Amino acid sequence: MQREVKFAGFGGQGILSAGHFLADAALEEGKEVAWVPSYGPEMRGGTAYCTVVISDDPIGSPVVNTPMDLVAMNRPSLEKFVDTVKPGGFILVNSSLIPDRVERKDVHEILIPANDIAIKNKNNRGANMVILGAYVTCSGIVKLDTIVEMMPVAFARKPQFVESNIACVREGARLAREALEAVL
Repeated sequence: MQREVKFAGFGGQGILSAGHFLADAALEEGKEVAWVPSYGPEMRGGTAYCTVVISDDPIGSPVVNTPMDLVAMNRPSLEKFVDTVKPGGFILVNSSLIPDRVERKDVHEILIPANDIAIKNKNNRGANMVILGAYVTCSGIVKLDTIVEMMPVAFARKPQFVESNIACVREGARLAREALEAVL
């Protein structure tokens, strides 16, 4: 079994971090992983995306032009990558920043107000963790508990952020479960 996902948004939204977190969780579970980041020259506000390939078998190539899933954190990313997603895949949309809906009928659109949930959890930079929790729930590619268990290690230098990031991940997962009931 192999699954590919593209996380895309503006630099500074934690796009690369979310993808890296997913890749680390897959490694923790003993899976094969490829994580390929790409970003513009700007530190914040430029384009950023990464592709994560997770498989039970060795991965032939980390290059993916047509991912199974897309996580779009801003409108330009949704517009750029929406047509690349394989039929039957998931497109998770950060509905806090993207008012548009996906026009394709051959994919499963999941709306997650990631920024709003992060702010509600007093974690202004936690939208990436909200959407990560949602994606893990939709795809089932790794266990949500693996992500949660990694938090203390990932935030070892800033332990004050562990609980709020766990809350963001769990809230994203809850919203995704509700959305899945409506689309599947």
